[in-house]
Amino acid sequence: MVSINQIKLITSLDQKKFRQKHKLFIAEGVKVIQELLLSNFVLEHLYVTEAVFGKAHENHTTLISESELRKISCLSTPNNCLAIFRIPDEKEISNNGLVIGLDDVRDPGNLGTIIRLCDWFGIEQVLCSEQTVDVYNPKVIQATMGSIARVNVSYVNLANYIATTQKTVFGTFMTGKNVYAETLPQDAVLILGNEANGISTEVEQLIAQKLAIPRFGSIKKTESLNVASATAIFLSEFKRGFSGM
Repeated sequence: MVSINQIKLITSLDQKKFRQKHKLFIAEGVKVIQELLLSNFVLEHLYVTEAVFGKAHENHTTLISESELRKISCLSTPNNCLAIFRIPDEKEISNNGLVIGLDDVRDPGNLGTIIRLCDWFGIEQVLCSEQTVDVYNPKVIQATMGSIARVNVSYVNLANYIATTQKTVFGTFMTGKNVYAETLPQDAVLILGNEANGISTEVEQLIAQKLAIPRFGSIKKTESLNVASATAIFLSEFKRGFSGM
């Protein structure tokens, strides 16, 4: 059974200010929760409608009804489990290999998908501008499908970072060098911008090389690519010819 106070706490974690206040975040679904349980994230509590995780975490598990789960879930169609994890202290920034920088990415699904893509392509570090959506937003966590456990996400003043890094900084633009025609280094910074406005003027001025994905359609009326879709293409090109196997 879930108490009224527990319901109030859990539902408050949908908002950033309460996540920061309590240092807690929500994860839902067996796949996401299992990935986090196997990581360094610290479990606060599990709420399940059936025994899906065995006895390993039974001291931190409450069996609840489906109606109770609906009261605390952030999903329109809840799964069979919800977990509360502690927000860890921010780790030191990793400068190994390709670093991804996100300049004011606002959509939670986009950020979560980009983190998942980084996990797939072996990217250790994502740097988010201070205006980028909170990585512990429940929708972000859901979209990562557990990849948040393996990718370090840090919030920085992106312009200051770019101004001081020794790496070559690439930016993604509608107009730029054809990414398919470039020889791309493994050790670099790749900046992607806001869904509607792209990369900010302040950050653009610090970028050494602009890259673009060319349009191949005969009409070429498509205004732009979704930032997560673009990220997949750019990461694939940066990793082309490189075997991490």
